[in-house]
Amino acid sequence: MEDYRKMPGERKKRVATADVMLLLGPEYGPFEWEPRFAPASELVYTILSQHTSDINSERAFKNLMATFGSLEDIASAPVGDIEDAIRMGGLAKVKAPRIKAVLNQIFEELGSFDLMFLKDMSLDEAKAWLKRLDGIGPKTAAIILCFSLGMPAMPVDTHIYRVSQRLGFVGKKISVEKAHDILEAKVEPEDVFDFHLYLINHGRQVCKALRPRCGRCVLAWGCPSRAAFERKAKKKGK
Repeated sequence: MEDYRKMPGERKKRVATADVMLLLGPEYGPFEWEPRFAPASELVYTILSQHTSDINSERAFKNLMATFGSLEDIASAPVGDIEDAIRMGGLAKVKAPRIKAVLNQIFEELGSFDLMFLKDMSLDEAKAWLKRLDGIGPKTAAIILCFSLGMPAMPVDTHIYRVSQRLGFVGKKISVEKAHDILEAKVEPEDVFDFHLYLINHGRQVCKALRPRCGRCVLAWGCPSRAAFERKAKKKGK
């Protein structure tokens, strides 16, 4: 782990995860953790959020809960009715059977949708339990553990993956699935939630996919990708 108390020049000329906490915190923070949903509801919300916007997934989740009222009723509903309730979120024909299947899998095993017991497990045990469920991968498991239970699991979305690779935290050949564990190991457990949100915001506002705003980046001094992007920008400007 890096010493967060040292300024960048005291360590080295390349950005470390400590610099994210030190320099992106004032840009985007502070953030205060509080549970968004109960874990099983977070699971449903996360499935709805796949391949769509935050606005659409929120609308779909609200309509789903308004239509059925409880996870029990969603689990017992016909797939077609679930499709109708979440249609505005996109990919309803894919997401509806996935939601129904995973809810029934949980209920058959536990007799309820209470997943709070995961908080009493180690992080690795809790991840393994969730990833046993049909269609639950590293990202969905990490979101449930981080956002519902406050555990130090690192969800890696497209923004975090891109920014982490550009900063050299994750190798270019590392898959997004493997990036979860790699980033978790580089960040202090108590900082995982903030680190996650800092990189998402930085990816959306500054380190954009097509045209990164290196001139506005507080991490540009030690970014190993900066020179290549600046060369591309100069060529386009000619």
